[in-house]
Amino acid sequence: MVSRRHVFISHHHADDQAVTNMTNMLSRNGYEIRNSSIRAKPANQERLAKRLVSDNTIKRLLRMKMSWASTVIVVIGKNTAQRPWVDWEINQAKRQGKRIIGVYERGGTENDKPAALEQYASAIVNWNADSIISAVEGANTFQTPEGTVRAPVHAAATSKC
Repeated sequence: MVSRRHVFISHHHADDQAVTNMTNMLSRNGYEIRNSSIRAKPANQERLAKRLVSDNTIKRLLRMKMSWASTVIVVIGKNTAQRPWVDWEINQAKRQGKRIIGVYERGGTENDKPAALEQYASAIVNWNADSIISAVEGANTFQTPEGTVRAPVHAAATSKC
């Protein structure tokens, strides 16, 4: 039986192929990801580059698409830490109470990780289907890009009733 999860994948648009590669890898392992994130087609990318779409419109669209997901996965690629929209999406995920997972793209480094991700992530894992699935399913695992376990920088907020 295939498990299906609704996620929002935050990423730098230069990493669109990595998003496809990750969803394909998970699918081969019996785990279907329904991704609500925005992947700009060339015509839309041109409109965005020319600033024909306002930031408020983009934020509204992102909030709507993110609200549908249970988890936000942040693909940590070469320039992720410098992407203001990725940072905005991480902070928005926190405001919406979403589980936030970081996944190092192959070749991603600690320096590529946005500061907000380290602060709010429930898990940060390497590019491995088992690690990603485990994190989406609730494991609070923190790994280096190579996959060795490390301690989180910030303890996850927990509450008991």
